[in-house]
Amino acid sequence: MLNLGRNLTEFCAILKGQNMAKTGDEKVKKAAAKSGSYDASSITVLEGLEPVRKRPGMYIGTTGPDGLHHLIWEIFDNSRDEAMGGFANDIEVAFLPGGYVRVTDNGRGIPVGIHPKTKVSALETIMTTLHAGGKFGGDDSGYKVSGGLHGVGASVVNALSEHTKVLVHKDGAVHMQEYKIGKALAKVKVVGKTKNTGSIVFFKPDVTIFKDGINWNWEKVVAHLRQQAYLVKGTRIAIIDAREAGMVDSEEVFYARELGLDVPSMSFYFEGGLRSLIGFYNKHQTQVHKNIFYVDSADGDVSVEVALQYVDDLTPRLMAFANNIYNPEQGTHVTGFKTALTRTLNTYGRAAGILKESEENFTGDDALEGITAVISIKMPEIQFEGQTKGKLGSTEAQGAVASVFGSAFATFLEENPDDGKLIINKVLLALKARKAAKAAKDSVLRKGALEGMTLPGKLADCQTKDASESELFVVEGDSAGGSSKMGRDRRTQAILPLRGKILNIERARLDKMLASEQIRNLVVALGTAIGDIFDVSKLRYHKIIIATDADVDGAHIRTLLLTLFYRHFRPVIDGGFIYIAQPPLYKIKRGKEIHYAYSDEEKFRILGDDAAIASEAASEGEEEGEENEDAPETEVVAKKGNKVSIQRYKGLGEMNASELWETTMDPARRVLKRVTVEDASEADRIFDVLMGTDVASRKSFIQSNARLANLDV
Repeated sequence: MLNLGRNLTEFCAILKGQNMAKTGDEKVKKAAAKSGSYDASSITVLEGLEPVRKRPGMYIGTTGPDGLHHLIWEIFDNSRDEAMGGFANDIEVAFLPGGYVRVTDNGRGIPVGIHPKTKVSALETIMTTLHAGGKFGGDDSGYKVSGGLHGVGASVVNALSEHTKVLVHKDGAVHMQEYKIGKALAKVKVVGKTKNTGSIVFFKPDVTIFKDGINWNWEKVVAHLRQQAYLVKGTRIAIIDAREAGMVDSEEVFYARELGLDVPSMSFYFEGGLRSLIGFYNKHQTQVHKNIFYVDSADGDVSVEVALQYVDDLTPRLMAFANNIYNPEQGTHVTGFKTALTRTLNTYGRAAGILKESEENFTGDDALEGITAVISIKMPEIQFEGQTKGKLGSTEAQGAVASVFGSAFATFLEENPDDGKLIINKVLLALKARKAAKAAKDSVLRKGALEGMTLPGKLADCQTKDASESELFVVEGDSAGGSSKMGRDRRTQAILPLRGKILNIERARLDKMLASEQIRNLVVALGTAIGDIFDVSKLRYHKIIIATDADVDGAHIRTLLLTLFYRHFRPVIDGGFIYIAQPPLYKIKRGKEIHYAYSDEEKFRILGDDAAIASEAASEGEEEGEENEDAPETEVVAKKGNKVSIQRYKGLGEMNASELWETTMDPARRVLKRVTVEDASEADRIFDVLMGTDVASRKSFIQSNARLANLDV
């Protein structure tokens, strides 16, 4: 990933071969293009916010849903930085009709005076100029540490929005400026009086940039803001969803909540900080030890805050933050944490006599098994690897975390011997399990490879050896397997039928997993191996399509498979290789016409005027007990005298080979949903709830989300 903070100037100055410079001499341009020459006329200079609109992905990562929501994070980060500096304690994010987002804080308010260098308002400078902001001034600005893009965030959001408006409450007056696609429509003007201080930013993303549409994800934003509330102790963070509220005029109030709208809303306020966050993530888990470890100290200019607790699980959960920015790709602070954790546990285990001299040292994987940890650092002059701040690159963070955390954790183990013993025994169990799993894996995979282990017998492989065009359909049952084998394109499509439900691997170790024939067959079919010898480059199929029935059992099998892929084949998901097949729910015959409907809405759209008659007939059939498994079709007579037949498919095995090909397997007509992970910590939590051992929490989750399901039971 290009580091734009360092390379933006060069990027803007040396773009070549794509556009000609605005020289005004068209003849020179045409001659240069014709000859393929490279001279001064070949240089394009992008001015103002043009680079952002030209290459938006370089600033926000993607123009898909993640990049869209990144706009909220950038404006929110500026408000959160005010709170981190002690200047704000109340932040609100509101979804408004028409795709607008409103972000409010009660901080100092963006400066509105004339900037000495740009000769325009400081507000306009910040909103329309890259690398202009208050984060460069160090202690003089009040931002000892910050998480914003150092003058890039607000201007990038402005550049990628079709309309932006900023209201600044400052010095008893309300200052306002509007922008269109990053350009100011007029100078900053005073539009009223106020007793408040702070900033309100309205923005509506540009649909020509975000072509998938402006679809804000309520759950995604709620999860992010909740997380931030844990990180900024004593700050209230609220969110309001007023998208369906009709006409909303929120400019006359400081906070949108003052409108008193009857709309969904949530508010977060935590005094416990990271301790509370650990408790939140582990509330559905069985804790190995009672006391949550916590340290908040500094090493030089680097402030280090760490909280952790072990649970009775196999999967580590590490959440990393730098200046309160979530780092999904982790970075140097996590490296320092892992190093200190492993070293401290080995030292303590040896000293306590729990780790015998004959036993090998704990590895990093042993120490991380079942841990829930949050690592948060704050430092000036922070460096990220990439403009989206997914990974921390500041080298000094590694040593600071290792020093602060290592010393504090050693003290914690000494002062809490009961907790220390439980932790060491947990890690010791992980060591022994690792050795057992390695032995099992070696016997199953390495031995199999040497002795010519063949592909599983139930696998009907495709003819091509090119992974990029190969597809693997994982189907439920032999019946669906038979139909799909007959209906497939043998050259590119492979079929692997499953016999019933696979093992729930959420709490199963690798040796137990590999003892399961179905999982072993799937591992061999994929070709990637598993565990420490996993290699995604050896994946035999670049489309792995989960095709299960549209009922509760099908949903369960699909969840079991997704759990397996998420926990042990995560790069396969991240690579975009996992899909969910969407077979039709209905086959509709009207005379000689045949239509397939993939949802109830589509069924009614196909039926048109006949929909009401079909619904009435279906209801009558149910009341009279006419509907049964042996009579899957409901017949009605349409108004025009045409017979309409509606068949509800409950499983793939109900389709013949030609129907299955036409509706579910034909690349030209099928509907597939790609599986992605937008929020790893939230995905971890959901898998914990759905596939863990806490029955009460699973029941609560299912009841709370039942309205979102569309299953035929």
